[in-house]
Amino acid sequence: MSSNNLSLKIVVAESSVIIRSGVSAVLRRIPNFDIHPVEVNSAEGLGHYANLHQPDIIIINPALDGWFNLPAFKAEHPRLAGVKYIALISLVTNNNVLKEYDERFSICDDLDIITAKLNSLLRNDEEEEEEKDNESDTLSQREKEIVTCVVKGMTNKAIAEKLFLSIHTVITHRRNIARKLQIHSPAGLTIYAIVNKLVELSDIREKL
Repeated sequence: MSSNNLSLKIVVAESSVIIRSGVSAVLRRIPNFDIHPVEVNSAEGLGHYANLHQPDIIIINPALDGWFNLPAFKAEHPRLAGVKYIALISLVTNNNVLKEYDERFSICDDLDIITAKLNSLLRNDEEEEEEKDNESDTLSQREKEIVTCVVKGMTNKAIAEKLFLSIHTVITHRRNIARKLQIHSPAGLTIYAIVNKLVELSDIREKL
């Protein structure tokens, strides 16, 4: 597995072991990603997993346990607000139900189609985040995370892998940070991070 690959935590919630295993096998083959799928076979199992872990994407059969109530699940797990939900369609499904999901996979989709859909989903998420950050003159939480990574000496590539972003998005965030703070040097950014308690002095002592 290449070190350039982005890691994604993906849960596959499907009652059929054949479908579940098949989806997991396809996910492992998606290029440019390091995916180790977690499989659950019931809504209860998904709830238990969600209480203990923070996935990036949850793939769910809308017919799980008869009918999976996604709005109720989101309400019960507010800390998963950033998670993307993909409907795994194996039967004819009401379009009103599918509107609750960010994307949909069909069991008839091949590797190329699933790869394209996953890339599109992640790209759209990054673009929405960039637009929100551009609208504000204050640093977003994501930008603060990037400042912390930068002053700790991390490269754009390392930051992208840590935060599950593309390198292009990291560079865009860094430009926005420089514009908002009017700070254009690593030393200035380090002082800003210390003053605003984004890092401890001990975290960056070796970089000073």
